[in-house]
Amino acid sequence: MVDLRDGEWLDDNRANWDERVPVHLASGFYDQGPLRAGGTVLDPIVAREIAGLYPEGLDGLRVLHLQCHFGSDTLSLAQLGASVVGIDFSRPAVQEARRMAAELDLPTSACFIEANIYDARHILPEPESFDLVFTMGGTIGWLPDVAEWARIIAWFLKPGGVLYFADGHPAAFVFDGDGGPGRMPEFTFPYASTEPDVLDDPGDYADPDAVLEYGRTWEWMHPLAEVHAALRDAGLTVDTLREHFEVPFAMFPVLVGNDEGMWAWPDRPWLPLSYSLVARRSGF
Repeated sequence: MVDLRDGEWLDDNRANWDERVPVHLASGFYDQGPLRAGGTVLDPIVAREIAGLYPEGLDGLRVLHLQCHFGSDTLSLAQLGASVVGIDFSRPAVQEARRMAAELDLPTSACFIEANIYDARHILPEPESFDLVFTMGGTIGWLPDVAEWARIIAWFLKPGGVLYFADGHPAAFVFDGDGGPGRMPEFTFPYASTEPDVLDDPGDYADPDAVLEYGRTWEWMHPLAEVHAALRDAGLTVDTLREHFEVPFAMFPVLVGNDEGMWAWPDRPWLPLSYSLVARRSGF
């Protein structure tokens, strides 16, 4: 059984993400210009769905953003009027998030905590205190236990509170790379695997020229049914589940970009590349 609060998996993943911070800050992929202009960097799908959830805006909402990296999306939610707490396990990421919050003059509406997500209830002992828990973009694949992840979310949500979750689709995670120029990706990872994939990859999705020193990572496959069951067992009700045929980065070389900065299959929607869901804690 994996120790959720310590161990080789956590050390390797943290070292990898610590090293990614300066790489990402130097890349065009994480352009902070829209934030500095008073806007957001939420991807188009997330932006539309958050606006649909809160058509009157985010003013007055208290939001918890799990696995926030260096806080670009956290600060986007704060720019939209929310009071946001971001949590991430990478110290350099949290330091950059705090620096950017100060630069944007958002130090009171966006605060950041350095913590392993599985320690969140000990570091931030505020049960039933958030209107919205937000998590998106390459998150649960780094976690060994989504049942505990779901319990943490339920613990923080107010009665009637909402989880908004968006991530890569596990059906797409069965592939790695592609089959050659112009060819479809190749099957590599079993959809229903319960064991971690321990990978040694010095590359980075935000900078194709990057060569990371700490390229060893531990990743887990979490099928849709597992995620749904974890949320249900934690006492949450899934209101909506949407599958999308776009992602905000070139997940596979064969994908093509569009005018919104998203990436899709070149000819037809072969299978979903990402998904999003909204779940709710019962009560008012």
